[in-house]
Parts: sequence; C-alpha cells; structure tokens
Amino acid sequence: MTTALRQTTALRQRMLQDLQLAGLSENTQEAYLRAVRQLADHFHTAPDRLSEHQVRDYFLHLKNDKKFAAGSLGIAFSAIKFFYSHTTPRDWLTLQRLRVRKEKRLPDVLSVDEVRRLIDAVRTHHNRAYFWTVYSLGLRLEEGLHLQIGDIDSARMMVHVHRGKGAKDRYVPLPSRTLTVLRQYWTTHRHPEWLFPARGREGQQAATAGQPMTRTSVQKAMSRVVHELDFKKAISVHTLRHYADSRIMPTGTLVM
Repeated sequence: MTTALRQTTALRQRMLQDLQLAGLSENTQEAYLRAVRQLADHFHTAPDRLSEHQVRDYFLHLKNDKKFAAGSLGIAFSAIKFFYSHTTPRDWLTLQRLRVRKEKRLPDVLSVDEVRRLIDAVRTHHNRAYFWTVYSLGLRLEEGLHLQIGDIDSARMMVHVHRGKGAKDRYVPLPSRTLTVLRQYWTTHRHPEWLFPARGREGQQAATAGQPMTRTSVQKAMSRVVHELDFKKAISVHTLRHYADSRIMPTGTLVM
C-alpha cells in the first residue's frame, strides 16, 4: 500500500469516528463519507490538502455545472462542512457563508388501488410482509427493517418503534391484519430476535441471521415491482409511509 493510499484510508477512518461520536445515523455517515470522497476525486487530491478556493470552486461546479438539486447540494455542503469543522478543522469564510435553499415538494401519493396492486405484485413472502408492515404502520425504511419480536405488544395492539428520526422511540397502533401478517411470516423463519432477518445468498439462513434484511435488498425489490407495473410516479419504500400517514384516523384505524 502506497503512503498516499494509507493516508487517505486513515483520513476516512478518522472522519468516520468523528461522525460516530457526533451521533449521526449510519445512512448519514455513508452519505457524508461519499460526498467527501467525491470532492477528493474531483481534484485527485486528498481533501485535507485542498485550499478554500478549491472547495469554493467545487460548490460552484456542483451548483452551476452539475445542476445539483437543493437536497443533493445540501448533503454535499453538510458533509464537507463537517469534514472541515471536525476532522481537519479550517477557519474558512466559505463554509460560514454558504446557504442552500430548501425545495419543498409534495411527495407522490398512491391510491388505495395502486397500493394494493403494488403489494400484490411482490413475489417473495419476506418482501411482501415487509412492505405491508411499513405501509400499515407508517414506518420509515430502517424502522421496519429493525423491528424485533419484543417490539410487538399484541395484548395492547401496539408496536414499539426504535431508531426513529432524531433517535426518538415511539409507539404506533397495530392493526389486527398486520399482526396476522407478521405472525404468518415469522413462522417461516422463527428467528429469536428479528422479524425480518437477513436471508443469505440461498435464502435459507434467516433463522440464524446476525442482522436484519438490508435496505438495498428492499429498495431493489420495490424498484423491480414499480418497473413491472409501469408506474409513472416516483415511488420508493418511503412512499408507503407517506400514504399510510395520509389515511390513518386519530384512533389508528386504517382507512381502506
């Protein structure tokens, strides 16, 4: 390993540790590390050796040449600002003055029929159970993946949701149909902890998995179904959460 490569690896590891100490989520850590790596790749130079002028030019490049949307530009700015504020501190006016205007867009909303068509089109039992759970409970992607057996309170018909936004736990009502779906799926693997354990390459390792299914696997499953159904809307796993939020009554009853 060359000296330059060792230095880059050590720098990445130091930033990762700073991100962990700051309490940022794993997804945010990955996004920030990727953004700083892209900055370094653009100049073919380690980020701790770049000048303020170069970083300023890079932001202009993303905004004017790459035409980054506000959300993507905001992630790049936040990541690079974090790097130069924590990992290799720099007192640069560019980082203090830059502002990214947030775009407010309403998410695409699915009709009842579209939701039913989407879930019915999912071929695999594990993905179909997962999508229904996210949809019926109004969960974020990671919240659904990390559901555990102990989170399901069938006596009170409530679900304890962990890993919420801002690291906040919460309780949500548990529809009887969702309880049935979860029970039926759990009997296919009987994992002692996870409701949606990773299945392994052959799909036979769920009972002994050390972690839940990955976000990549469910995202790919969603993309495949949306493509097969030829939906024109921008649909993701998160779309199911938006749809659930839009038709949950104050009592927690799903409007169907």
